[in-house]
Amino acid sequence: MKSQSKKWIRWAQFAGALTVLGSFAVACGSSSNTADTTAPAETAAPAAPAETAAPAAEAIVKTIAILAPEAGNDFGWNQQGVDSAKAAAAELGIEVIVADNLGYGDITPNLRELADQADFIIAHASGYNTAAPEVGAEFKKPVAIVDTPDALKAGLVADYTASPNEGAYLAGVLAAKTTRSGKLGIVVSGEPPSWNSQSAGFADGAKSVDPKIKLLYSIIGPAAYADAEGANRVTKTLIAAGADVIFGQGDGSSFGMLSAIEETPAADGGKVLFIDVIGNKTSIDKGFLLSSVLWDFKSAFVDMIKDVNAGTYGSRNYALNLKNGSISLLKTPLITDAVWAEIEAVKASIINGSLVVENVMDAAGVRSRMSKTTEGK
Repeated sequence: MKSQSKKWIRWAQFAGALTVLGSFAVACGSSSNTADTTAPAETAAPAAPAETAAPAAEAIVKTIAILAPEAGNDFGWNQQGVDSAKAAAAELGIEVIVADNLGYGDITPNLRELADQADFIIAHASGYNTAAPEVGAEFKKPVAIVDTPDALKAGLVADYTASPNEGAYLAGVLAAKTTRSGKLGIVVSGEPPSWNSQSAGFADGAKSVDPKIKLLYSIIGPAAYADAEGANRVTKTLIAAGADVIFGQGDGSSFGMLSAIEETPAADGGKVLFIDVIGNKTSIDKGFLLSSVLWDFKSAFVDMIKDVNAGTYGSRNYALNLKNGSISLLKTPLITDAVWAEIEAVKASIINGSLVVENVMDAAGVRSRMSKTTEGK
């Protein structure tokens, strides 16, 4: 694991401002009448008060901050988080502070600094799940964390763990229909719940096409998210074992997987193809990117901010899934129209509920699906 990188904060100002209406007028009428001693004078009905304009509620969140462990232009987890935070801020007309390249160590000082400046904090790394709620409680600022759905705390903490198993199931179907060798490789930079969800979904999707398909599973390290060198090495090992499609989950380490694929032909002399996750690397692809299970956090972030403003934050977690479009499968020129049509049919079955994809988030459940598992550096 890399040591904590140089910390820095970039401000990004988006167009638009929240307008607060804070005054209203109340018009009312009244009358007085004098009664004699014999008969009460007819009393005029009091004039109805003029309709009062309700004051607009002032938004609580005017500035958000997102903290990411690696660079916000990594084509993966960090960039998708940063880009989604910017998109959410732009939609709501608020300001965003981006603090990236913070590493995986203790970020308490960064959190405290940002808690003074932002109304809502997105801690975009599972390694931040302890410090962020502590600092949020200290400053009474709501925070969003990942991979900890049982950490809900009214007004303060909510989770946005992705369940990308359905998108990965589609990727598994695609891989099984693409492989020439009948062997697929899965390379992961750790075994967090979201990676496990995808690995199991991919395995189940592949086996739905061919129950006898071979699944080779390799873990670079316990938290090797930025270990491109290790990723390159273990990916080449799986290619040497016969895999001709690699499903890679690695953040920065995914670049090591991709370089291994570019450098190493399959056993039959043909190309090894790569299925990525979270981001879209087509702009840097050299003809090896078959697809990617894409994640989009924007709708989750927008919903979080709206809930903070409504006073309901911390009452629910936020889902990324196939049905709401926050999880999807990337179509590239390497996928034929015929195969894509089959993928779309499977997707429709998942969305309408006729096909249920199990969401396995524990490592034991993933490993039980694999033909061969290797781990360590």
